Amino acid sequence: MKLSESVKPISYFKAHASEIVRQIADRQQPMVITQNGEAKAILQDIVQYEQTQESLAMLKMLAQSRNSLKNGDHKPVADVFSNLKKKIREDQSE
Repeated sequence: MKLSESVKPISYFKAHASEIVRQIADRQQPMVITQNGEAKAILQDIVQYEQTQESLAMLKMLAQSRNSLKNGDHKPVADVFSNLKKKIREDQSE
């Protein structure tokens, strides 16, 4: 994906909005919108946006996990499963 191939001025976007939205959905490539020669916005297909947000959320979870490991804030897997089984048994007996 080369953003340099998908750069349009805002005046072009205003005149061809429905066509541009259709292109973005079909190609699933974002478009850079410029104003006064400077990049000002990115127009992106909703599916791509959602995928980007999911990827960012996953990266954030990985970073948090790494920090937890560095800080010693973790439990052995065997202990976690043992505690879960105990809780399930307690909940079933109630």
